[in-house]
Order: sequence, then structure tokens, then C-alpha cells
Amino acid sequence: MNAATGPAVCVEDVVKRYGDTTAVDGIGFEVQQAQVLALLGPNGAGKTTTVEMCEGFVRPDAGRVRVLGLDPIADSERLRPRIGVMLQGGGAYPGSRAGEMLDLVASYSANPLDPDWLLGVLGLRDNRKTPYRRLSGGQQQRLALACALVGRPEIVFLDEPTAGLDAQARLIVWELIDALRRDGVSVVLTTHMMDEAEQLADQLVIIDHGRIVASGTPAEVTAHGAAGQLRFTAPPKLDLDLLRSALPEGFTPRETTPGCYLLEGEIDPQVLATVTSWCARMNVLATDIRIDQRRLEDVFLELTGRDLRG
Repeated sequence: MNAATGPAVCVEDVVKRYGDTTAVDGIGFEVQQAQVLALLGPNGAGKTTTVEMCEGFVRPDAGRVRVLGLDPIADSERLRPRIGVMLQGGGAYPGSRAGEMLDLVASYSANPLDPDWLLGVLGLRDNRKTPYRRLSGGQQQRLALACALVGRPEIVFLDEPTAGLDAQARLIVWELIDALRRDGVSVVLTTHMMDEAEQLADQLVIIDHGRIVASGTPAEVTAHGAAGQLRFTAPPKLDLDLLRSALPEGFTPRETTPGCYLLEGEIDPQVLATVTSWCARMNVLATDIRIDQRRLEDVFLELTGRDLRG
């Protein structure tokens, strides 16, 4: 059990500027004990800067950050043994062997996990003597995760923990994160994978241009805006004007990809009947008709836009 009381992370009105650029613009959120929080946003939104302030690598220009009740910079010597950090790029020495690297990190902890056990859990036991530079990208990613966890942290910061992993390795990491939560460990993760955030996170924070644009549980965030979705598949490039005029006000059917159609709003039996009647009048067979809540990816794109970021 964690010794700390209160939130594992508390960020209050934090600002960080780099020259004329405001990377983080007055954000605030909390991570509770034994909770997984996913920090989402496009490239350049301020996610990494926010996490680096929590880890004590970057000093905020304004506002307050507390991790396990401590200032990440002023109390770094007391805090660092209690947190785990998964760095971008792994942070390993290119010439070191995988097992040597994990053993070194474990030696910094008073009560580390068994490195051999952790290598086995993450599918790296056969790579113990492999130089880091010869590991695949996915293997390097798993080794970085092992280094973040080997010291038995009370809170762990994971930066894109499943980037580059195959389906089997990704599932193992998901199960490991869930096990951390059950053991009372708090987790802050950044990810570009919306299904990963929905699957793992108790709370979501979406950042864009340094500001929080949405936060809450996955269910709360996906309830933003339209209440539901009706999706169906039919021949591509159908004329939607007749369907649009037959639907209640506020519905705008669109073809999201060739042959895939979407309506968003309060989906009721009348709306469904209107769609099927339109298909009959168009003499087309609609297949794969689905009614469900909006996906996190839909909300994310609406809030942050569809343009590519650098």
C-alpha cells in the first residue's frame, strides 16, 4: 500500500513557456491513488512538458505541482526513489546488454523486483545478454518499461508504453498496467492509441495547445456532444440529400470512408426506420448496421481537429 495520503498527483494552474511559445497554459488535474490517468493530445499539445514537470525534469513558470505530496524539484531526492519513469527513447546505454541495464536500475532501489522475473514477464529473458542497440524497437520499449517498474514505484509515468509492440506484447503491457492499479500503484500514461486509453484509464485528460479541452472518465468524455451513432455499410457515393431531408433536424449523415456511412445524435426507432426506408428507396442493401456510443477517437478529433501536427 502507498504511504502517501491524498492525490498521487496534483497539478494546479501550471504554466510553462519556452521563449514566445506557451507549451502549457494554466492546466490543472489530479491523479488519485491506485488510478490510471491517460494524458491525451496531438503532437505539440503540451503532454510531454506536463509529464516532465511532474517528474521533476522541468520547472513550471507558474502554478503548483505535487507528486505524492512532494515538490518534484525541491524534494527530488525524497521523491525519485518512489516514482518510476519510462523515458522516450528508452534512456539506455546503446552498448549495454538488456540484463545489465535492468540490473543497474534495480541496484538503485532498496527493494527492487527480481529483474529476471520482470524480464520473463515482458518476454525478454532470452534477450538478457543482447546489446541494447541490437534489440528490436518493441524489445527496447519493453526494456524501458521494465526499468520504470523494477524499483517498485508508488507512481509510474509511462510515455507511449505500447508504441511499436505487436498484439501479444501490447496485451501483456495492458495486463501489467491493470495489475499495477490493483496493487495500489498510480499510473500516468501518454498514448496516441484511443482504444488503449479507453481500455486502461480511469480518468482522461485531453490537452490541445497547452490547455485542457476535456476531462473525466472515458464514459463522460465520449458522452460529449452527440449521444449516439448509427453506422452502416452500403455502396459508396450514394446521394444523401433524400436521407438528409427525411431525418429530424440536427442529423447530418455523411460518408466517412467509401461505403461507410455515419449518423450522430439521439438514435431512436424512428431514425433507424428512416434510414432503412431510404435504403429501400435507393434500392441498396445496407449491411453491418450498428448503433453505439461515440468512440473516444471521434471526440478527440472533434476537439483537437484533423490536421496533422509536427
